[in-house]
Amino acid sequence: MRLTAAVGNVRDKVIRGGLADLTRMPRTAVATGPDGALYRYHPQVGAPAGGGPPVLLVPPLGAPDFAYDLRRGCSLVEHLLSAGRTVYLVDYGPISFAERGLGMEHWVDGVVPDAVRRVADETGSDVQLVAWSLGGIFALLAVAAAADAGEPLPVRTVTAVGSPVDISAVPLVAPLRPLAIVTGGRGLSAVYQLVGSFPAPVVSWAFHLTAVDKLITKPLTLLSRLDDRDCLAQMEAVDHLMNNMHGYPGRVFGQIYHLLLRNNDLADGTLALARRTIPLAAVDVPVLVVAGRNDLIAPLRAVQRVVGLLTGAPEVRFETAPGGHLGVLTGRNARTTTWAHLDTFLDDYRH
Repeated sequence: MRLTAAVGNVRDKVIRGGLADLTRMPRTAVATGPDGALYRYHPQVGAPAGGGPPVLLVPPLGAPDFAYDLRRGCSLVEHLLSAGRTVYLVDYGPISFAERGLGMEHWVDGVVPDAVRRVADETGSDVQLVAWSLGGIFALLAVAAAADAGEPLPVRTVTAVGSPVDISAVPLVAPLRPLAIVTGGRGLSAVYQLVGSFPAPVVSWAFHLTAVDKLITKPLTLLSRLDDRDCLAQMEAVDHLMNNMHGYPGRVFGQIYHLLLRNNDLADGTLALARRTIPLAAVDVPVLVVAGRNDLIAPLRAVQRVVGLLTGAPEVRFETAPGGHLGVLTGRNARTTTWAHLDTFLDDYRH
């Protein structure tokens, strides 16, 4: 261990209150409303011109929007801007109790398509969607639903990172499926209908639970990496994100539980939503799918399943990268793996 570096890190941690630079990339709200806000990030000084079609980042429910802008030096937003890309983000904001009746169709039929059309109108170009976790499922379903209805969205490509389609392949919930099938989900249904939502503290707790092994070994990791400023800064930034999770509307949680966990509907390539069935085969644009090799929430097999379901896409690329559910998106190794795959894919379809 480099003693001088360790001492400096401890000093800055104690005196300055932290090592991670959590300054967010500058952005402007181009549209706001009850369903959230659409932001356009400011171009980065010195970045090359002509970065290709605009990129629209689609976050999942539960996670704050800064998952894409975790910290300086490990921010997907910063990375995309440095390549000269025009970057937008749709932000749903915290979910209130009053929004407990919102279902997945609110995002699939409304929020995501509206954001896509707004970005396309503003830039005069088709949009490259980049989405993580449940956001990836929202993005794919939005594109599929619009195409299936004969009103395709102005989308050029879709990238889904850590988006599980086959819930039977998720070890954390697979043991619960037989019980849910036998009971019809009645016990849990009563709970979320009574509470009205899946509260933010519970979402944060659940996220921490998936990394319980790292929580146990965290003190040892801190001690052994006191001289590694980048590692310590990343741990701080991840803690900040996990302590700022949002809640889920009760109805969305119910749909996820019944349609995905209990019935595993999407694994067959279709999802019944808002009185019609959306086929993933209707996605008619190139798709990049990225799975984390150490992801417990969206294991490799659960994510890879979608590759065989996107039969209408002209190309489906499947890549893996090291990291857990957040790490595959914005971990330190993502800078040379996931982001490199994304750069290549976006550039291949820039014209």
